[in-house]
Amino acid sequence: MAFQKTFKALSDPTRRDILELLKSGSRSAGDIGNHFDLTGATVSHHLAILKEADLVRDKKEGKFVYYELNLSVFEELMAWVTKFTGEKK
Repeated sequence: MAFQKTFKALSDPTRRDILELLKSGSRSAGDIGNHFDLTGATVSHHLAILKEADLVRDKKEGKFVYYELNLSVFEELMAWVTKFTGEKK
């Protein structure tokens, strides 16, 4: 996992809000965009960064693109973070 890309993607509040939206399941790019007062290009930019960090996956269905969380990356990130919360020796 490239933590640098992951943390860069997570550093932006809009991208974190997009991830929160995707917790409930797959959504189209248009549906995601409807939740924000941003241009479609800006939403696409945020989605591209999340995709580059492998936090989301996309799939095309007809003329729509749907995005969903890639939970394996979150699991990997949590495993790394929990190494720092264990008992001290």
